[in-house]
Amino acid sequence: MASDPVRYEIPKTFKAAVYDNPGHISTKVEELPVPEPGPGQVLVRLTHSGVCRSDLSVMTCGWVALPFPVPKGQIGGHEGVGIVQKLGPGSDVGTVKLGDRVGIKWAAAMCGTCMPCRNGFDGHCTQFKVSGYFTPGTFAQFALAPANYVTPIPESLGSADAAPMLCAGLTSYSALRKCGAKSGDWVVVSGAGGGLGHLAVQIATRGVGYRVIGLDAGSKEALVKDCGAEHFLDITKYTSEALAEEIKKLTDGLGATSVIVCAGVNAAYAQALGMLSFGGTVVCVGIPDGQRKEIGNAFPQHLIGSQKKIVGSSIGNQREAIEVLELAARGVVKTHYKIDKLENLTEVFKDMEDNKMEGRVVLDLR
Repeated sequence: MASDPVRYEIPKTFKAAVYDNPGHISTKVEELPVPEPGPGQVLVRLTHSGVCRSDLSVMTCGWVALPFPVPKGQIGGHEGVGIVQKLGPGSDVGTVKLGDRVGIKWAAAMCGTCMPCRNGFDGHCTQFKVSGYFTPGTFAQFALAPANYVTPIPESLGSADAAPMLCAGLTSYSALRKCGAKSGDWVVVSGAGGGLGHLAVQIATRGVGYRVIGLDAGSKEALVKDCGAEHFLDITKYTSEALAEEIKKLTDGLGATSVIVCAGVNAAYAQALGMLSFGGTVVCVGIPDGQRKEIGNAFPQHLIGSQKKIVGSSIGNQREAIEVLELAARGVVKTHYKIDKLENLTEVFKDMEDNKMEGRVVLDLR
């Protein structure tokens, strides 16, 4: 934070990492003119931004469901934390003021009047803008944001700790709220050592009181157990059938009440139903790259007979964002991350693509 944010001298240009070759892992740091906030907007001087696997998928055009490829030269990122430096016309409405520390999420804006917004799903607003896709994102030193939709950051929470909460933490928290489990129930987290997964394990065990079985590659066992998982299974050592059997053994033959699929892999979804108890719920979170595939083994007869459910969950709403940030401020959940520089972003994405990353990377933009 600046010591006197009102007097902070706004430069004419700023550094930003842009997608210079969409469809490939490639970023370029450029100097761009600082934008002027329009009506209802604020100019945020960003100090930190998390790096999410969704950014990788957007950059590489990995999600075929997106209507268009990301534009060349777009600024990526959607986990930004910074200081409000300037108010646009009509932005001084009592909800945000100069010097406030705020967050910018995946859903960069919402209308507040459509059906999703009216029903608490503002992250799915029919008119929402996506940070880092067709709206400039947070891999930059400055960004514009709607005054009515930036997320307040608790005073006691560091900016680097807050950044991953704006997507990874929020997405994990929202998914767990939909999983149907009660305190003491068994919950499986698939992809438990990743950016979303390791936070889901912490929220589930320390925030809600679930008993967690973590699934991931063997190199991530220590992290997953440190986050609170009672058991860890190395997915590389089991067939799908053997994995389901092992989970039933660990849960006294019943199976898990819920499987939270944080891994963006089709195989993880195909395995999930076999891990569930009667009436259990698969929560779909991770989005696989490439051509879309149905969830394997989701036969109507099986779902009907076992009363199992499949639900979708993503990004969360503003209320959930505030709640998960408060959990982080209280020390209930803490991101396992390393700090890196904007200039190293391409290498960060390469490590992410090669599944070398544990937890999260946070960019220091100062």
